[in-house]
Amino acid sequence: MENKLHDLEDRRQKIERGGGDKRILAQHEKGKYTARERIEMMLDPGTFREIGAFIEHSGTYFGMEHVEAPAEGVVTGWGKIDGRVVYVFAQDFTVFGGSLGEMHGKKIANIMDLAAQNGAPVIGLNDSGGARIQEGVESLDGYGHVFYRNAIYSGVVPQISVIMGPCAGGAVYSPAITDFIFMVEKTSQMFITGPKVIETVTGEVISSEDLGGAKVHSSVSGVSHFTAPTEEEVFAGVRRLLSFLPQNHKEMPPRSTSDEQRSLDEEMLNLVPVDSSKVYDVSQVIKRVVDFGDFLEVMPTFARNAVVGFARMDGYPVGIIANQPKYMAGGLDIDSSDKIARFIRFCDSFNIPIVTFEDVTGFIPGVMQEHRGIIRHGAKILYAYSEAVVPKITVILRKAYGGAYVALNSKSIGADLVLSWPTGEVAVMGSEGAANIIYAREISQSTNPEATRAQKIAEYKERFANPYIAAAAGMIDDVIDPRETRAKLVDALEMLRNKEEVRLPKKHGNIPL
Repeated sequence: MENKLHDLEDRRQKIERGGGDKRILAQHEKGKYTARERIEMMLDPGTFREIGAFIEHSGTYFGMEHVEAPAEGVVTGWGKIDGRVVYVFAQDFTVFGGSLGEMHGKKIANIMDLAAQNGAPVIGLNDSGGARIQEGVESLDGYGHVFYRNAIYSGVVPQISVIMGPCAGGAVYSPAITDFIFMVEKTSQMFITGPKVIETVTGEVISSEDLGGAKVHSSVSGVSHFTAPTEEEVFAGVRRLLSFLPQNHKEMPPRSTSDEQRSLDEEMLNLVPVDSSKVYDVSQVIKRVVDFGDFLEVMPTFARNAVVGFARMDGYPVGIIANQPKYMAGGLDIDSSDKIARFIRFCDSFNIPIVTFEDVTGFIPGVMQEHRGIIRHGAKILYAYSEAVVPKITVILRKAYGGAYVALNSKSIGADLVLSWPTGEVAVMGSEGAANIIYAREISQSTNPEATRAQKIAEYKERFANPYIAAAAGMIDDVIDPRETRAKLVDALEMLRNKEEVRLPKKHGNIPL
């Protein structure tokens, strides 16, 4: 037995060295950690349990039968974050550049199966050059097993991808299906075809970073949800995100202790200008309302005209959606529509109530928006809010115009509760545009058209664009003092905590993707 145990220990040590000291050193020289170091850094100390360490690759071509690949280039197992179980796979760039072969893919698929069957999040640490060419189509089959599970376990357990280095070709599609993507700035890249291929095919010259770096995907493409300068900060972000999420779709999100009281917040009176033409930062409103001002914004540099993220109210996690008047007057365009719709669907999948702060001029006009499909993309918001069955509350801060008002969780598409500040303006369109149409003849025939226009705009706003008109029609449940916003929301969320809504049975809907 002693000899057997020595043999076991030797084998484990060899596997844990991955691609060997030289390749580990090369990884460190790039400012990157190894797969095992990353796992230990992310999880609670001493909780990681590895499985599948002795699996070997199945390649038999190009001399592969004589090549060793410790742990098949991917470390898999489970551990804990803040005492809660999570399942993990980490691609090992020191072994075949983290490339995915048949057994590599099956190891990942196995850990995803365990995560789904046991109801716990799965976190993938991606650092891969793509498919292992030496294995041919078998490597593509390995990808297929992973993609399939990403899809069928979507909405079952949270899936998080962390891009730790290059992620090319088929390797990018698995993260794209997962719920959230983290990237390390100036280290991570994601692209279908690399710079050399693009230059060969199209003649365009571009660097890997400019093509698919963290900055590009977090602010231009919208592929990445979070970025950080270092791997340590990325892992801290993963841990923070998980603190808001349940383990699976059957659980409620975890509650934190909260004894904070803000029954009358005088600062709220100064945050939103009464003049609807003036801008402000809606994030300041959010932070005054949520517990301890703690707000985790998702995709903070993409589609900045919309703000989405997680916070707590009375200790309970909530999803926050808001228009951002600082950018594009808070109007909705293609990118913000996608950003909002996907966030709604995530919250609904995992029992997280949604609070919407509305100050919207409408959908952004323009030839490019129309030709790129603002109709189809805007419809995603309508669909997502209508489909969601979690508690849904809207607070109208100022403008609530046109179809965008309807789309942003109005009573007509399923809001449980709609509140408005006295500054709320619910109308078919902005007061100025409406007055110019309705009172066009009176304005044109006036001896002082500008004065008449101003008078008619004020008249229209008073008669048709105030919250009391909508409240009289049952479209707004209450008009509230802005200082009581937090207290009103806490009470409403408590009232809705046991909400159950049964829909007609069906296979699934067909969101306008």
